Amino acid sequence: MERKKPKPRRRTWCCSFTPPSSPDHLPIKSKSQNHHNKSETQSKKEKTTTLSVPNSPHTSKSGFPIVSRIDPRRILSPGRVSPIDDIASVATLDSARSNSFRAPTQPLRPPPPPLPESLVSRFEEGFDVRLNLRGKKGGSMVLELNSSVLSANSEVFAGLISDYKKGLGLRKESLTEGGSQKMCRMEVPEVENLNVYRDTIELMFEDNDHNVTKRLINIGVFRSIDILEVSAGIKFTKGVLACLKYLEAVPWTEEEEEKLRSLFTRFKFDDATTRDILGRLYLHDSVEDSQLNVARQLVWSISACEDANARNELKSLVKGLLCKSSVHEKKNLDLNKEDLYSVCHSCLSSLVSLFEEASDTILPERLMKKDTRKPLIERISRQVDNINWLLEIMLDGQVAEDFVDIWADQQQLIKMHDNASPMIRYELSRVSAMLFIAMGTRKLQCRLQSRSGLLQAWFGPMLLDFGWLQRCRKGLDMKTLEEAMGQTLLTLPLKQQYALFMEWFQHFSKHGTECPNLSKAFQIWWRRTFLRDTEAYAIESR
Repeated sequence: MERKKPKPRRRTWCCSFTPPSSPDHLPIKSKSQNHHNKSETQSKKEKTTTLSVPNSPHTSKSGFPIVSRIDPRRILSPGRVSPIDDIASVATLDSARSNSFRAPTQPLRPPPPPLPESLVSRFEEGFDVRLNLRGKKGGSMVLELNSSVLSANSEVFAGLISDYKKGLGLRKESLTEGGSQKMCRMEVPEVENLNVYRDTIELMFEDNDHNVTKRLINIGVFRSIDILEVSAGIKFTKGVLACLKYLEAVPWTEEEEEKLRSLFTRFKFDDATTRDILGRLYLHDSVEDSQLNVARQLVWSISACEDANARNELKSLVKGLLCKSSVHEKKNLDLNKEDLYSVCHSCLSSLVSLFEEASDTILPERLMKKDTRKPLIERISRQVDNINWLLEIMLDGQVAEDFVDIWADQQQLIKMHDNASPMIRYELSRVSAMLFIAMGTRKLQCRLQSRSGLLQAWFGPMLLDFGWLQRCRKGLDMKTLEEAMGQTLLTLPLKQQYALFMEWFQHFSKHGTECPNLSKAFQIWWRRTFLRDTEAYAIESR
């Protein structure tokens, strides 16, 4: 009984990265194949050269490539390539990588001279181009493609294939010899990412723009930027336009934005093609004027904001953007000093009006309906918050020296402080407290006259309001405030220190913990004033 012979297995081709050649990866050839190759080599010894095309972009972070439109049987691995009949020698063309791309309005290059019909039909039959991609870090990929598709989509490939066809036209007799089709061979060395290059080639075989866009959506922004770079390098017009259209329509992460910005510094694209994307990356107007105008508008808007939660959130946001240590700062100018002080004067004027309202000295025509919507205490607190917030920005920009003089000259507020209720007057001492802390911790340096004027004007009100500040701290660190007040006092001449320390001593003896504890600074003043004077007298008497 005869046994049925097993059916032969169908051979399929695969796309794979191949490791460097080694004895473990040698192709297995049959004896008939070896005999055929040996006789072929003896009968025809021609030197074969490969055409060079631009390489690929940097490695992408996107996932595995999507299903290929290239016939998988024509994506070969160098270790599994079936023998090809007579390999024709082709012209060599050194193609330097192009860093410019301009959307063409006319054919990329004049069409090559017509070839005989027999030659054209034979050359364009099926897959007649073998593209060998060699990875920069090892591995390779071989794609067998159609020359007409490559020529129609890429100026670089069109030039290489045209030169190859011209060479075949001069050797028509070699085409019929052996009855085999010639294969145009091209090589791309130093490819950073083989899959990205293959994805770019696959876009050429899409029959409509909708499919191209769908592929880019599936690939994602990061990998589409890589495809844009390859497309620009090989002058693949449809790929460049599709990538730019997709990238302009979707959001970017900061990493993707930097990657795209870097690409635009290395490649020059047509202005009409990239206008929309460049509008998202760069300001066409003066950066200095735009930054200042926006900052000015933000500060004014926040100072007029009535919602407490929104105001606090926006203050934190804008302060973080404007401060010098901000991670968002990229060579931006500081906010204009005059603009800051303009907003500050507006807040001080509003504060004076509110205290006049509290003391019933404001004229009725100066009251506005919007000012009476919320309690007086809340409106005063809001203006003080605005002043302190502006002062923080000034301190960070080291432009707060003038504010010390401005606050020391608020004689009208000082007079109304004496007659106002403790429930609202302590708000004024919150501004003084911030200035004392800034000077006592060395964040604010100003001349002696400014320090002396500030302490002469607001040291007494601070002693009166300290108890209320302890109960309504609103972010104040009272220990830091006490230490800073003492250190600021010690920066004055000893005679001025004497008057202020005596005022503190009397007030502290009456009110105790309702008064700041400046004992440490008082001891330092005592030693400097009396003990050192005694030592100096003893030295002189000798």
